[in-house]
Amino acid sequence: MSAVRVLGLAAACLAASPAFALEQGEYRFNGFGTVGITHLGGEDDGRAYGIQGQTNDSWRGDQLSKFGGQFQYGLTDKLGLTAQVIAKAEQDNWKANLEWLYLSYQVDDRLVVRAGRLRNPVYMYSETLDVGFTYPWLRLPDEVYHQVQITNYEGADFVYTLPLSFGSLSLQANGGQAVNRNFFVYDQLRDMDYKKVAGANASVATNSFGTFRVGYSESSLSLDGFIEDRKGKFTSLGYQFDNGTWVTANEATRLVVEGATSTKDAFYLMGGRRFGDFLAHVTYAQMDESNAGGQSSWTYGLNYSLTPTVTLKGEYKRVDTYDQGKGVFVKSFDELVSEAFGVTTPRTFDGDIVSVGVDFVF
Repeated sequence: MSAVRVLGLAAACLAASPAFALEQGEYRFNGFGTVGITHLGGEDDGRAYGIQGQTNDSWRGDQLSKFGGQFQYGLTDKLGLTAQVIAKAEQDNWKANLEWLYLSYQVDDRLVVRAGRLRNPVYMYSETLDVGFTYPWLRLPDEVYHQVQITNYEGADFVYTLPLSFGSLSLQANGGQAVNRNFFVYDQLRDMDYKKVAGANASVATNSFGTFRVGYSESSLSLDGFIEDRKGKFTSLGYQFDNGTWVTANEATRLVVEGATSTKDAFYLMGGRRFGDFLAHVTYAQMDESNAGGQSSWTYGLNYSLTPTVTLKGEYKRVDTYDQGKGVFVKSFDELVSEAFGVTTPRTFDGDIVSVGVDFVF
């Protein structure tokens, strides 16, 4: 079985695709994980990088490493139960979180309705966000994937799949809420409420030309100590292609929080080529914040398929910020106050991030 076929099979199973519905009494268990370390060089003042500041000048495994399991059970021929648990670090402590717990009802061959705790489908890789084996990088492009920290919500969605002569069309709509979620901001964890979550996305998977995706999501946001009942809107466009030799993945996003923060526009472009069991790839990414500078980066990676379900990955990422933007580098709350009162001047940052690790599924 080819590496591309195994990857596609693993991704479909772990995303609980309607095509993999179970008969009554049947069950399926899939495991997955990443064991990796990462290091930030170039910043000499102990600066941290990443959503939770887990990348710094020490070799650390808590930014990349994670372990998970997914269980599916057929309650009837049409009704199924899915649960997914992820163990990963939250700042400096490891925690096990129930990421998914939902019921799915197979209305017919094309329509599935789900209700419970579901993945928030804002990104192209949302359904397999923690399954590193399903994408080429060790760390997803930070410029895009650091923006929406909520990974799941309580609510319902439907997925409708329409076969086409050249592929298939998939439509998804969702709604619900996520309250009392941890949100990392200015080196602190605070409570975040996402109410009135609503979104929709459409993807066209072609037989020869890859997959195109467009999505939109919005929510009423309240962040303890910062914002109260502000409307957040997130728009994304994506395209991916993999013919077994050439690989590309591309995504562009816009995040707007009305009356609260700067608009963020971000994108990445990735191209790669397989040479037997090796995959070499390069990614350019950029994020711009209105009136708040931005960040750009180049990532160079080399992957090696140890087995059909285990991939060794190595990456080098060069990151630069500009126009006094902090990008994905972490500032403390004291720095924010100091800059707001003119005591210090906002500065730019740069760094070299090296990451090595193994992704696996079973």
